[in-house]
Amino acid sequence: MMIDGKPFIGQDEAWREWCAALSSTRMHHAWLLSGPRGLGKRAFARAAAAELVRLPGQPAPSPVNHPDIIVLDHAPKDEKEAAKRAEGKPYEVKRNVTVEQIRTMQQRLTTRPTLGERRAIIIDPADDMEKSAVNALLKSLEEPPVGTHFLLIAHQPGRLLPTIRSRCRVLRFAPLSADALDQVLLRDMPHADPETRRMASQAANGSAGIALAFVEHDLGPLHALMRRILRDGDPGFALRGALADEIGARPSREKLLATLDLARAALTSGLVDTPRERQLRVIKAHGALTALAARAPTYNYDPGLLVMEIGGLLASAAMPREAT
Repeated sequence: MMIDGKPFIGQDEAWREWCAALSSTRMHHAWLLSGPRGLGKRAFARAAAAELVRLPGQPAPSPVNHPDIIVLDHAPKDEKEAAKRAEGKPYEVKRNVTVEQIRTMQQRLTTRPTLGERRAIIIDPADDMEKSAVNALLKSLEEPPVGTHFLLIAHQPGRLLPTIRSRCRVLRFAPLSADALDQVLLRDMPHADPETRRMASQAANGSAGIALAFVEHDLGPLHALMRRILRDGDPGFALRGALADEIGARPSREKLLATLDLARAALTSGLVDTPRERQLRVIKAHGALTALAARAPTYNYDPGLLVMEIGGLLASAAMPREAT
């Protein structure tokens, strides 16, 4: 499949399953796109929606501003941030997908699709819906309008209510192979040299998003420090200080988020071969990093303190456990 004129790399099995469902006589009305962040679920959902609303005998349309593809994601935090988005500038977003967004979408469902017989609703990510939004969405999932299909992107599907999950057909996204990651980097970061691509692929733990951010934000030195902390610990706080120095005093929000994702990938790399006692510490640290990553887009953290906290969590999972 193609997205914005570029080939979509990886997730071939998920695409085959989606296309098989499209050609069947009983297309399920709700799909849960499940897997860690950075595996291509967002791009896949938009390509899948375009294929869903494609008119017979015509190519798949662009999913951007298509009248029968409705995307609900994190809205700008306020009018000031909305103006930044309209100008193409970076902007802050609300913490959750809100109930107002769900209700506005439901009002549109009272009419028929504009161009064809099908309509796609993408919620990105569904595990960031506020509680009242979840309850409102459940009504639409229980009694979906004819021709309406939901694609719920979930980085942490366990955060969704069982009543939501039970009404969805799950489409699981697997980590990408090293070859697929290299193809993604060649496609989107053609300027990167082979050694940088190799390091990015190794650090990404199967995530195209992490691999791309590794190159874009030059995260090699940060990753090397993370690996040292995981190997040796950091009893004197020197490596944590080096992490803070490396990321700088005023890193972009995107670099901070990429650093959090990279730290989680570093934690889980090679986890299967480690002793159980350390596995439990890694799992605990990973959960804390995941909670930090969930809050980071909507909070103004001090970069130095945030990176010191990341380093502390990595140190807590180090091979020789630090004394407390």
